[in-house]
Amino acid sequence: MNQTTSDISSTTDRSHCRPFLGRVIGVIGTAALVFALTFGARADDAPEKLELTLGFIKLTDCAPLVIAKELRYFEDEFLTVTLEAQANWKILLDRVISGELDGAHMLAGQPLAATIGFGTKAHIVTGFSMDLNGNGITLSNDVWKEMQKLTPSLNTLHVPRPVKADLLKPVVDRLKRAGTPMRMGMVFPVSTHNYELRYWLAAGGINPGYYTESDINGNTDADVLLSVTPPPQMPATLAQGTIQGYCVGEPWNQQAVFKGIGVPVITDYEIWKNNPEKVFGVTRQWADANPNTHTALIKALIRAAQWLDASPENRKKACGILSRPEYVGADYAVIANSMTGSFEYQKGEKLDLPDFNIFFRHFATYPFYSDAVWYLSQMRRWGQIAEAKPDEWYRKTAESVYRPDLYLKAAKALVKEGNLSVKDLPRTDGYKPEDNGFIDGIGFDGRKPNDYLRKFPLGRKD
Repeated sequence: MNQTTSDISSTTDRSHCRPFLGRVIGVIGTAALVFALTFGARADDAPEKLELTLGFIKLTDCAPLVIAKELRYFEDEFLTVTLEAQANWKILLDRVISGELDGAHMLAGQPLAATIGFGTKAHIVTGFSMDLNGNGITLSNDVWKEMQKLTPSLNTLHVPRPVKADLLKPVVDRLKRAGTPMRMGMVFPVSTHNYELRYWLAAGGINPGYYTESDINGNTDADVLLSVTPPPQMPATLAQGTIQGYCVGEPWNQQAVFKGIGVPVITDYEIWKNNPEKVFGVTRQWADANPNTHTALIKALIRAAQWLDASPENRKKACGILSRPEYVGADYAVIANSMTGSFEYQKGEKLDLPDFNIFFRHFATYPFYSDAVWYLSQMRRWGQIAEAKPDEWYRKTAESVYRPDLYLKAAKALVKEGNLSVKDLPRTDGYKPEDNGFIDGIGFDGRKPNDYLRKFPLGRKD
């Protein structure tokens, strides 16, 4: 069911000449500047760099990049873009820092961690948030069966939701007493997946461990041992018994259902409603050197995100494109299982979950400062930030990495062109109102991160 480029072009309202011009631009390359000037762009708005290489990981939330390329939104901005799949998040970040990649699909925590020097040190910025939600936590069949024995209400295709980690705790305690602690995978130390998995476990009274100067794996005092596994390798690693559960983005939770090797027990939408997930990141040096190119990229990505949320038909077409081997490379049915308004928790238990993947609605593309502060708060909570910081430090760090000014420059240009509505621009100072959408009921105010940290029974604070 893969969609061809011509199929996608036919869904747009652009004339046939625009894609043709885009193809000409792709061949001619630097002649794109001539087209830009010819068709009315001012010289000072012309992109500084026309041929770009962008990185991504094989997950469904790379969709804005893929759609911007396949629908030729990049070409509309006179950019020739090559998309390259990367082996893992570290390689992706290193290649952005080295300049081998112009920018990339990144974990929301990566630009923040790099900027403050946790791991690789480099100033990374983002002017575009790629999506909300999209992750899940999957447990092995054996662990799920043991939970079912202990909790009869789980022995049904109508499991009470959400499934809290309280129900996993007896299994964790038994394994720990036996000297074989439960092992779970997440995709990167500063990934949303790491923090969501830790949040879920801690809310159920399970200690996920702390990072210390001598423990870079974050397993100090842990009831469950967490380790890094690249997203596409999660199902195979679970099937081999190396891990007994994982937190990952799609389609790798649904893959476990299709292969019959595990049970997704909860989505991140149930852990933190409408949580920010990925961002588009570039180095601060690259952004300063290529401001017009950066604006053009963000414009194309906003249009792609808008298209993705515009209709169910668009989502189905996107699933066909993403299933290609050069993109996500999973079967269409596996991708569509979570990309088209539903989510299958266990085989036969497929529920409507229309907000599991959000790319544009709820101002999903806007880089809120408060989102950045939440990630920083979790870095502090689990010891990646070793010492307490004042609230002002969180604010300044967030503002140095998350750049709504870059987003608004691109978005306002789209409004002027008629490709975006003014109502799609949030009225905000960059901070969301207090967020009470967490599984443990603890409210988050991005302006008061230290007050937030003090509310948790488990975790570092002042």
